[in-house]
Amino acid sequence: MKRRKFITLIGGAAAAWPLAARAQQPAMPVIGYLNFGSPESDTPRLTGLRRGLNESGYVEGRNFVIEYRWAGNQVDRLPALAADLVQLRVAVIVAAGSLPALAAKAATTTIPIVFLVGADPTQLGLVASLNRPGGNLTGQNTVNAELGAKGLALLHELVPSTATIGFLMNPNNPLFELTTRDVLAAAPVLGLKVQILKASTDREIDAAFVSLVQSRTGALLVGGDPFFNNRIERLIELAARHAIPTMYLFREFVVAGGLISYGTSLIEQYRQVGLYTGRILKGEKPADLPVIQATKLELVINLKTAKALGLQIPDRLLAIADEVIE
Repeated sequence: MKRRKFITLIGGAAAAWPLAARAQQPAMPVIGYLNFGSPESDTPRLTGLRRGLNESGYVEGRNFVIEYRWAGNQVDRLPALAADLVQLRVAVIVAAGSLPALAAKAATTTIPIVFLVGADPTQLGLVASLNRPGGNLTGQNTVNAELGAKGLALLHELVPSTATIGFLMNPNNPLFELTTRDVLAAAPVLGLKVQILKASTDREIDAAFVSLVQSRTGALLVGGDPFFNNRIERLIELAARHAIPTMYLFREFVVAGGLISYGTSLIEQYRQVGLYTGRILKGEKPADLPVIQATKLELVINLKTAKALGLQIPDRLLAIADEVIE
């Protein structure tokens, strides 16, 4: 064989080898992410999701990618977004919230789904049981639907002179009836009246605070809802402007300047979802992974906000608080 021809053949083979090697490498798994809100409001919580995946050995862009789908606070967009992720044949869908989880469940019976919801997922129709979910879904329950009565009692202890407390909830939330009923049932035991306020848009949030001021309601309990979680800064700003002591269900509200919260950390719950997603990517089945029930509930108080409102935090609350922000 002539030398020039031999070199040409060897060069061609060398050039073809990397292409062949790359073709044999498995494609990176794709995670579908479905959320009710927007990219801007979701950024802090996604750090928790990525942290959980990192702890499982997965680094975004290195050995997996995420296809993000946000509904922009428009419920009717969720089914189409879920169907889009199914068409992409993602390896697993992370559904943040009850409505995204229900949309994802309706879209596929085969792709694994890891959800983050605020109430018993058996009552929502997502899984058959907590210990043995069955089907293609499992995930995390933040139990915030069960915390309304406790939040009301803590808020009453904080502002004992207040006879009426407002309860803000999104009427589109599947848990609206359950959480509202629990709060209304707890009120007479505490000698309180409750003003129910409904909001599913920014305009309705503004109107709710106007209603609080007009009715001279002395404090506010904010229910757990993805829409409110996407409006943390807005809710805190309105509570400060109208000088209304406000209780939240997630620590992130108080870190951002809210007065008080009793419940879990959204970032930590997202981390748990990331850990479960990593296990599924490694081959485990959702049907075999028990639903995680949040057990770490924390009372967080912001003393700077209390001072701005002219509130003296009772010693007992300070003593039992898990975290006091000064």
